[in-house]
Amino acid sequence: MLSHWVILLVAAAYLGLLFAVAYYGDKRADAGRSIIANPYIYTLSIAVYCTAWTFYGSVGRAAGTGVGFLPIYLGPTLMVALWWLVLRKIIRIAKFHRITSIADFVGSRYGKSTVLGGLVTIIAVVGILPYISLQLKAVSTSFHVIRHHPETAMPHTAAVPLWGDTALYVALLMAAFTILFGTRHIDATERHEGMVAAIAFESIVKLVAFLAVGIFVTFALFAGPADLFARAAASPELARLMTLEGLPGGVAAWLSLTFLSMLAIMFLPRQFQVTVVENVNEEHLRTALWLFPLYLLVINLFVLPLAFGGLLLLPQGSVDPDTFVLTLPLADGHRLLALFVFVGGLSAATGMVIVEAIALSTMVCNDLVMPVLLRLRALRLTERRDLSGLLIGIRRGTIVLVLLLGYLYYRLIGESFALVTIGLVSFAAAAQFAPPILIGIYWRGANLRGASAGLIAGFAVWAYTLLLPSFAKSGWLPMDFVDHGLFGLELLKPYALFGLQGFDSITHSVIWSMLANIGGVVGVSLLTRQSAIEQVQAALFVDIFRRSVRGEEAQYWRGTATVADLHALAARFLGESRANAIFADYAAERGASLKEELEADPQLVNRVERLLAGAIGAASARVMVSSIVKGEALSMEGVMQILDETSQVMEYSRRLEQKSAELEAATEELRAANERLKEVDRLKDEFVATVSHELRTPLTSIRAFSEILHDNPRMVEEQRARFLEIVVKETERLTRLVNDVLDLAKMESGSMEWRMERLDLRDVVTEAEAAVSQLYRERDLALSHALPERTMLVLGDRDRLLQVMINLLANAAKFCAPRVGRVEISLSVAGGKARVDVSDNGPGIPPEHLDRIFEKFHQVTDTEQGKPQGSGLGLPISQRIVMHHGGHIWVQSTVGKGTTLSFSLPLARDEVTRKEILNA
Repeated sequence: MLSHWVILLVAAAYLGLLFAVAYYGDKRADAGRSIIANPYIYTLSIAVYCTAWTFYGSVGRAAGTGVGFLPIYLGPTLMVALWWLVLRKIIRIAKFHRITSIADFVGSRYGKSTVLGGLVTIIAVVGILPYISLQLKAVSTSFHVIRHHPETAMPHTAAVPLWGDTALYVALLMAAFTILFGTRHIDATERHEGMVAAIAFESIVKLVAFLAVGIFVTFALFAGPADLFARAAASPELARLMTLEGLPGGVAAWLSLTFLSMLAIMFLPRQFQVTVVENVNEEHLRTALWLFPLYLLVINLFVLPLAFGGLLLLPQGSVDPDTFVLTLPLADGHRLLALFVFVGGLSAATGMVIVEAIALSTMVCNDLVMPVLLRLRALRLTERRDLSGLLIGIRRGTIVLVLLLGYLYYRLIGESFALVTIGLVSFAAAAQFAPPILIGIYWRGANLRGASAGLIAGFAVWAYTLLLPSFAKSGWLPMDFVDHGLFGLELLKPYALFGLQGFDSITHSVIWSMLANIGGVVGVSLLTRQSAIEQVQAALFVDIFRRSVRGEEAQYWRGTATVADLHALAARFLGESRANAIFADYAAERGASLKEELEADPQLVNRVERLLAGAIGAASARVMVSSIVKGEALSMEGVMQILDETSQVMEYSRRLEQKSAELEAATEELRAANERLKEVDRLKDEFVATVSHELRTPLTSIRAFSEILHDNPRMVEEQRARFLEIVVKETERLTRLVNDVLDLAKMESGSMEWRMERLDLRDVVTEAEAAVSQLYRERDLALSHALPERTMLVLGDRDRLLQVMINLLANAAKFCAPRVGRVEISLSVAGGKARVDVSDNGPGIPPEHLDRIFEKFHQVTDTEQGKPQGSGLGLPISQRIVMHHGGHIWVQSTVGKGTTLSFSLPLARDEVTRKEILNA
């Protein structure tokens, strides 16, 4: 047992450390050197999601349901994958409109409605009170356990006098901390940097504390995870917890809890506060996308080991599983570790309460209290010069009230439920905000009546199916309506509404409340029309990424107000010095002085409204600006005019972008065409040079030998015959070159004549071999073939196919070395096509030339022999001939090992049966 003075001293020292961290964060912010402008601090602040529920309740739930604790952390992990699409849009909207809370967000989306903002606030306060009571219960329970161990029985709350209840002092202490560092500024959109820094620090403390006790139990009390799980598996009761069978409600409960936690990570007021309102830079989301799921994984590593360890080592039924993280080290005599764990649990609880209280105080002030006070003419608030003190007082009073109400819920109901069950009730309440927000940021048609109907219906179902039964179970309401339904109607039983049975209470409530909420938002919106301001706000929210970041550029007022009136209004809520700075900055931006007697332009009116929105909420800000602007807000026609003008500007901008893109595309096409022209010009020059060379060589030979024969009529007959033979060969060479050029031109122009007939491809190969035999003998090359015995009929032009074979064989001969060169022809059938392969053992073709081998005039230069003879037209002509026959030609080559040129042609249809093709 630890002395309560030691416990209190350690707790006070830790809270003092939090004060120091928060104070340092605020001082750095005042000096313009923010410490929260860091993606890691931002992510750690999001870990405020892990409250005393995580620290104590997850182990308690795992002790009863095994892996049933996982959906609470699986849901956020799944939702994080959508953050860049969904949460980034919400953050952008909030920055644009200076949103201060989730109530302000919903109210602003639906026409800056004060009524809707107030409704959201009421739902938030009522729905979150159970969650706040959970934290108070956790801290109070942990204090009792660590103080009175091994006496683990908790005294009944009703038996503890009010002024002797630890939870009351915890609530008051948390209220003091929240007031000190959460309500220093009037403008709620000025971030609570000290608070965020303290929350990030607490996230580290609770993580380290939980890991410490987990490692202690796993490796000190047991011989590691294998030993612990093996001993648990040996117990039939614990083995059941390792499967989904241990989860109450089965798969349906698993899915509903996952769904609830997906919504809770975004729409719990505290989560909205840290992820949206306190966000410094939306790019920080990129880090949160991977770091936050990692945090959840690490903090849950030892949940099952702690649960199984408690069930194995502690007397069954004598210890509340929610306290295993404390009782396990205490039972083994490690009081210092238990004290550190107590501090970790205190961190988890205080972090949640502080952020939740700040969020709720802002909502109550801006969206519930101030709209009412500003409409009470008897108070004459619009005539007071400075309302900043009133705003701060309302927020601080709300913080105290919320925490005391949470304490009251704890006193009345808290002992009737486990920690996790209490938390799930609040999760289901926060889920009611999802339909109007998610539908509202993607569907322009959602309107105020629809959102109001959806929220009222969903909240009513939640209260009837979860909240009221909790009061009945605690004895504050009769159980009769739970057992038999309201008015005795079985269809109205809270846990089996309209006959829906077979689900646990949370799943049952989620199903009906979401149906009512979504149905109300969509159904009523389809049946009713939007007002002018609703249409404007809907467009701004849905199309936020198309809007200018500078929101003051939008003009939604058609009225006049003097600069002096606007300055007085700003000073009333923001303070004189702040108002002076705002108007000075605006004048500096415009490069002109603002004279008080002059009329304010619409941009200044909108800027003041947006700044006031940060202090009193969007709805109240609009009311206050309306009170001094002479004239009305834009009518429907005015709004439509602005939207029309905006649409025209956007359309003009879109057309400019489109023209710019088209110009860039055209420029790129011209650049590519220019490159092609350069290449064609290069090829033309190369072709002219090649053809000129090829023509000059045979013509020179013919002329030279003709002159010799002409000048020497008495030349020896044998020598004359040899010279005449050279003249004939050179003439044939010249003819081939001219024919190649003519053939290529005919093929490209489509004027080539084709004589198609059925012919045996073996005959074409044999004839081609005979045609090139002299060439191979002259170069001393070996030529062989592998021909099938059966005929291989194809439909083709014999002369052209013969030309292809001669081109391939002549091409192979060019690159084979004399005496050692070998060329082999093979014929085969594959897939209903005849295939011809001409393989040589030459030097091969470098990889950079393979893609260009069939280009006109392109020739591969041998490093040893230089540029080969020929015009470079043989393979391009061969390719066109094969393609005309419905075939395909390709090349395979390995440098140093040779080249294979292949082509395939369709077999004549009645030549080979399917069976023969498959067996080939």
